[in-house]
Amino acid sequence: MEQAAESINRQVLDMLLVLRDEQFRPKAWLRFFALSWKLARETANQYPGLKRSWLRTSLFLSLLALMILFLVFFFEGPETGFRLLPVFIFCVGWQISDLHWHLGLNHASTSNKLFSFVGVANTLTLIRGVGASFLLARLASGLTTSNALMLPAFLCAIATDILDGQIARLTKTQSKLGQILDGEADLFLWLAVTLILVQHAMLPLWFILVVLFRFFLPLIAALTSYFALARPVRFGSTRVGKYAGIAQGLYYCVLLAPPPLAMFSHYLNAPLLLLTIMLLVIAPLAQFWANLRSEQ
Repeated sequence: MEQAAESINRQVLDMLLVLRDEQFRPKAWLRFFALSWKLARETANQYPGLKRSWLRTSLFLSLLALMILFLVFFFEGPETGFRLLPVFIFCVGWQISDLHWHLGLNHASTSNKLFSFVGVANTLTLIRGVGASFLLARLASGLTTSNALMLPAFLCAIATDILDGQIARLTKTQSKLGQILDGEADLFLWLAVTLILVQHAMLPLWFILVVLFRFFLPLIAALTSYFALARPVRFGSTRVGKYAGIAQGLYYCVLLAPPPLAMFSHYLNAPLLLLTIMLLVIAPLAQFWANLRSEQ
């Protein structure tokens, strides 16, 4: 398993060097994506246990998506369900394909040991991704999402965000794949909830820029390292980043609080907003600095 992960890393770096040498031309990009997909298929075929685990996880995510769609059709009617259907199915299908694409990164964070299963921790992260896909699909389909619907969805997502890391550490299954899936799920979840709150006039429009700065600065730095310098992408959280997530989660819960609690949560609004903005700005800078120090 360790030799397999090392071989995959070498092949990825070789593809990146070719892409850079060909100056990122369109044909080079097509070749890069074709070879990436071929490598993902070879990894899945060489390790049938990992492939079966991916299939089981994909089936579970598909059933979860179908259950959500059933509930939408039942409670909101066929018109809403059919409007939501194409975008939601596309988002979930993309998530399943993305998991297959990155199976070669399902190795331990501190070694090249390739795991033969997707694992509970990654599955919880993927469940959060399905929730984010549901909220994004509602936005893209022009559907209004009430606070009564968004609050439980948001709380469930926060629960998976807490549990996936804890379970990964307890079961010693922390992986590069998990770091990537966690980053993607967080990005789309926070972006979706922020856009819905702006849509409800509960957040100012400029707050979107703060959230984009929080996630896209590390992403741009990682992509630059990955494509321009052909170096391994380093994902990982910092203590400031965790505090930023906690503050933002608390602030959004205050905004989404039901009417009986509004008279109490109102006093927390302004201080939590200021704290959240400060931490969201500092967090990507701290992550960028941590990555620079790890290079030295």
